[in-house]
Amino acid sequence: MTRYRRLPISLGCALIASIASLGVSAQTIRANNAKRPSLVVGIVVDGLDIDRVYQLRDFFGSNGFNRLLNQGVTITDLEYGSHLDETAATAVIYTGAAPAVNGIPSSEVFDVTSRRSVSVLNSPNTIGNFTDETYSPAAVRVSTLADELRIDTGGLGDVYALSPEAEQAIIMAGHAGNNGSWINPNTGKWASTTFYTELPTSIQQLNHLRPLSARLDTLQWAPTLPPEAFSYLPSYKKIYSFRHTFPHSEPTRYEAFRHSAPVNAELTSISADYIKMLNLGKGEPTDMLNVNYTLQPYTYGRDADNRTELIDSYLRLDRELDRLFRAIDASGPGMGNTMVFVAGTPINPENQRDDEKWRVPTGDFSPVRAVSLLKVNLMSIYGNGDWVTGYHNGQFFLNRELIRERGKDLDEFRRESADFLRRMSGVTRAATIDEVISAPDTADSPFPPARNIDIENAGDVFIAVAPGWCITNNSQNTAPIVVRTAGSTSAAFILYPPVEAQTITTPVDARAIAPTVARLLRIRAPNGSQVPPIRF
Repeated sequence: MTRYRRLPISLGCALIASIASLGVSAQTIRANNAKRPSLVVGIVVDGLDIDRVYQLRDFFGSNGFNRLLNQGVTITDLEYGSHLDETAATAVIYTGAAPAVNGIPSSEVFDVTSRRSVSVLNSPNTIGNFTDETYSPAAVRVSTLADELRIDTGGLGDVYALSPEAEQAIIMAGHAGNNGSWINPNTGKWASTTFYTELPTSIQQLNHLRPLSARLDTLQWAPTLPPEAFSYLPSYKKIYSFRHTFPHSEPTRYEAFRHSAPVNAELTSISADYIKMLNLGKGEPTDMLNVNYTLQPYTYGRDADNRTELIDSYLRLDRELDRLFRAIDASGPGMGNTMVFVAGTPINPENQRDDEKWRVPTGDFSPVRAVSLLKVNLMSIYGNGDWVTGYHNGQFFLNRELIRERGKDLDEFRRESADFLRRMSGVTRAATIDEVISAPDTADSPFPPARNIDIENAGDVFIAVAPGWCITNNSQNTAPIVVRTAGSTSAAFILYPPVEAQTITTPVDARAIAPTVARLLRIRAPNGSQVPPIRF
């Protein structure tokens, strides 16, 4: 009779663990030993919602979102810490650092000298191509993925970026990129900055031969599928669908187009042309193409309920992803030699309140009125003086220079201002900058965590306005914002042949995307990266 020796429990557990991890280990080895891809395609999708992707999955083709879901790594919960706009979120993705480190807290910052909001990338000493806008990446204080790839290839690997918005195009192109281009909101021309020494011929030809101004009059945006196809839409949305045009008579038509689903087709067309005309991915060094698509709710229509437009945006973007992937196969190195990473930014807050018939509690908070009242209060305590410089993005800026000249205590001014503002109608919380930064990062805090506050651009007092209330920035002629607890998450995908498909449902810090991509490319992570890479 054969006798069997019983394995020690510790050895048995070790064997089981080894067997369980064998697939992961083999996968890691394949990824580490894989040849570096010829082309990296970075895609930022503004307002990407993974729940909507899953909801519409049966309506997608096989080569867009479903290819990412079936063949790539899916990250369902990409976490930003607090709501960041598209510019700040894009900077987090490409630098691996939060605003406190990378210097980009939002698309606009408050300029205390001119007392108005300006682009965070405003650079008066730099001129533009096909625009009078002056931008550069100088405000980005750390290196980006694009920078690190260019440095690693000794400048032989090319990096290009395309976005409807200047700030995102420049952040994706980085300091060392060949070019970043965007749509001029005043003329519709594709524009760039002379900070970059190259302006692709494709952009110049498009502006001269097929300018957007000559094409928009005949362009319309209507549903791709009949609304009846979507059972979860309310009945009235199935009866009254949408049709958006961009006529010459509409002064905001370029701005509306930049935030509509059809702009994604424009971006794909230029991207495909870049791949072909610039021979991206055809040489020995790795090239990089960065594209910024949008899925943000369309706010230029007459109906506040834009669910049908949002569904159509996802359907159209699925087609554009398909078209981009096919262009890589047809004119580039092929998807087998390409790494694609897709990272979403959080959904924007709404700018239209619910109809009064629903009787949801609401109110109006006017920053202009709040600044005026705060000035009067401070004058009653400290004497005549222009003690308040302005308001921007939930922050009040005191006149620090005047306070210093009068020999006053800035901290005292901040405390007094916060105490006054928290008693104002519609304000639920008010705190000084020191209180906000030193407070623990808790889920119920109405203020951003310290990591998402850039001290150099921050105000002196932060306020939180009651949910449902409307913030009307009538002094700057900007759209109102209806306060709603905004989600700070989105989703991400990584499609790279050596890495097997998997879904990560635990929250992933958005700062991990840059070091993860860098690790797969075997290049240095951006120098401000704050968290370790994901290890597949």
